[in-house]
Amino acid sequence: MKLYPTDRSEDLNSRWKRFIFNIFPSYRRTGARIKFISSDFYEMHLSLKLKLSTRNYVGSVFGGSIFGALDPLYMVQLIYLLRNDYIVWDKSGTIRFFRPIKGKVKARFLITDELLDEIKTKIASDSEMEIDLPAHFEDENGVKYAELVKTLYIADKQHYKEKRKRKAAK
Repeated sequence: MKLYPTDRSEDLNSRWKRFIFNIFPSYRRTGARIKFISSDFYEMHLSLKLKLSTRNYVGSVFGGSIFGALDPLYMVQLIYLLRNDYIVWDKSGTIRFFRPIKGKVKARFLITDELLDEIKTKIASDSEMEIDLPAHFEDENGVKYAELVKTLYIADKQHYKEKRKRKAAK
């Protein structure tokens, strides 16, 4: 179910991946649900709402649920889009809370061709890089509740293997 306007669509394979992601225990326990994964994996939509399992002491959505819901998605997208020639690792994440979530919110993860080209160009010249990618939760009116900035490490697979060998030899 699309939560944002898009020309992209799901296919049987992306629906299956969405189902698996949503039942995977560590993601399921965040309380969030992925609602849409485009067939090309460039776009993902998710929702999170206040319920008994996401409620904190003061009656809003627990910050860990908010962070956990947003945390893995850019890494998963880039692993899928860059395929086997690249290594993608989560490096860090910072979150900023703007207001308590007491209803239902949504988030969109969108990777563009321009971003992929930028990553591939940088890796071709430097063999590795770090990139910051933002995502945020908003309500139906576009009011922002929390913003996460993920720092990802991306490297050429061969470069990464050689780097690990050098480190192990020390």
